[in-house]
Amino acid sequence: MKDAVSIAENVLSGKVSAVDITQAALTKIAAKNDELNCFTTITAETALQNAERIDKEIAEGKNPGVLTGVPFAVKNLFDISGLTTLAGAKINAENPPATQDATAIKRLKKAGAVLVGALNMDEYAYGFVTDNAHYGATHNPHDLNRVAGGSSGGSAAAVAGGLVPFTLGSDTNGSIRVPAALCGVFGFKPTYGRLSRAGVKLFSSSLDHIGHFANSVRDIATIFDVLQGEDENDPICTKRPIEQCLPQLNYDISNLRIAIADDYFTQNAATEALQAVQKVANALNVTEYVTIPEAKIARAAAFIITASEGANLHLHQLKTRPQDFDFATRDRFLAGALIPNHWYLQAQRFRSWYRNQVREVFENVDIIIAPTTPITAPLIGQQTMILNGEEILIRPHLGLFTQPLSFIGLPVLSVPINQENSLPLGVQLIAAPYNEALILRVAALLEKQGLISCGSVKNKTLF
Repeated sequence: MKDAVSIAENVLSGKVSAVDITQAALTKIAAKNDELNCFTTITAETALQNAERIDKEIAEGKNPGVLTGVPFAVKNLFDISGLTTLAGAKINAENPPATQDATAIKRLKKAGAVLVGALNMDEYAYGFVTDNAHYGATHNPHDLNRVAGGSSGGSAAAVAGGLVPFTLGSDTNGSIRVPAALCGVFGFKPTYGRLSRAGVKLFSSSLDHIGHFANSVRDIATIFDVLQGEDENDPICTKRPIEQCLPQLNYDISNLRIAIADDYFTQNAATEALQAVQKVANALNVTEYVTIPEAKIARAAAFIITASEGANLHLHQLKTRPQDFDFATRDRFLAGALIPNHWYLQAQRFRSWYRNQVREVFENVDIIIAPTTPITAPLIGQQTMILNGEEILIRPHLGLFTQPLSFIGLPVLSVPINQENSLPLGVQLIAAPYNEALILRVAALLEKQGLISCGSVKNKTLF
């Protein structure tokens, strides 16, 4: 068993206990975390206590929920009651413990899931590689010499390595989709504001999303349905009615208009990344192309807004404790603090224009296909890559194809493409805001066809 829903079904039926599943996850974490470096904290004692409580409820004839007994972990910027929320930073280690769980964790626990720990990330979520100066690099389960991606690298690697069936992450410019692609798992970033961020340490408020990683489309849909809902503690969280996606998870896409993103999204990508997109297009019988206008400028504007908002959150520490930052994060924040106000304002004006342009694109198409990353996972410590004969920096450019989409809060699922005897790659399925159900329907068909699935890692099965 490696998917969450199957585990829950077996726990509810009595075939296996929640304690046994939780202990299996803790044993796997103990055996593999030293080489992967996914976890910053393991909550073994409370996890086993919660699993015992779940088994007692089942024995009493109760149904704890659709995720009963399923172990999960969260990026270490979600508040966990009793633990200090690090957000990948040395400075935050001095903070008092959180007094309550983040809303997303509360909702997952209410559905029966069992929290087993917190996961490594880039400092303050500012990065694409999870090579943290304070807590070490997270290693890709497919090749331990390579990055897991970031900033939710620990979250992606924990699922890819079979340590837990699903995890939570956050995505500002691609921080769920990039590691999902590089580690060969499903990574879902719903519409901006669709899921509550209450109890989450923010990086860039107008860009930050939460989302999740899992091994199957059914798991992605199930977890999304659990996480949905208005939250008075998060003013950004939508007040739209909950739309359950799992009941809509069929294979009928006959009425959907699907196209391939061209222009910007076909440039600066390695051949295998473009081939992955074409595989998906062929499987769906898609031949139409669509242009997302000014995506390159959108990425530049996203950089400006991200750097400005992120720097503003940390100005005091930048002035008083610059030596305690990861130097790469510190330098980016310092640059952000120096961005002129009129640049930021102009980036926001462009954002409004760009949102309207993309809205018009979606009047003629329902789903757009694009690469997730320009390359497969680079080596840990590798600084540059060659694309189109040009040497460019890796860290800022792994988000080439993700930033123009999160910039205006579009829902996107990165799906893992089966790559025989090679490193994983991901393809983005993109829709207009609040059309998550359409994305999941297309992904379900691709999964049924066998084109997308989580890559093969030795001993990945949890139980």
